[in-house]
Amino acid sequence: VQRLPWIKRQRELLQKADRQSKREMQSGETHYVWGQRYLLDASRTSGRNHVETKGQTLWVVTPAGTDSEAKFAALDRWYRRELKAALPALFEKWQPVLGVRADKIVVRRMKTKWGTCIPGTRTVWINQELAKKNPRCLEYIVVHELMHLLERTHNPRFIELMDRHLPDWRARRDELN
Repeated sequence: VQRLPWIKRQRELLQKADRQSKREMQSGETHYVWGQRYLLDASRTSGRNHVETKGQTLWVVTPAGTDSEAKFAALDRWYRRELKAALPALFEKWQPVLGVRADKIVVRRMKTKWGTCIPGTRTVWINQELAKKNPRCLEYIVVHELMHLLERTHNPRFIELMDRHLPDWRARRDELN
């Protein structure tokens, strides 16, 4: 019982801590792409920005003298393109299954959500950070947000529809958090 305040303090500190250490865009850092761990190599230079994965290496090639902020921006744009390239197939797969259609799909970084749906405008927003996660997680978010076109809230009907169409959705959700 006397250790309870200490335990609560430690728990608060852990909850406030960043889950991944700050990225400085230095070679040797760990970065994730589609759930796979890569070591960054930012040592190569070129006249233009280029990002690719080869083996276990994430290459971020930028012009000589590029600072870490600009390297991060190049990587950020690449993650966004990766995600945008993956989305059409998922929407084409799931919209007919669910019998719904999103009129607009927006990819952007969101601080607190993986995705959101605005049923009134049939707009689905997807967090570009999902390009770092296992593709199963992206599929879960797409299905989850499309489901809001059928059911606006997370009520029992919503859960029943998720269970019917994506039985392992809870495991996928837990991978994200």
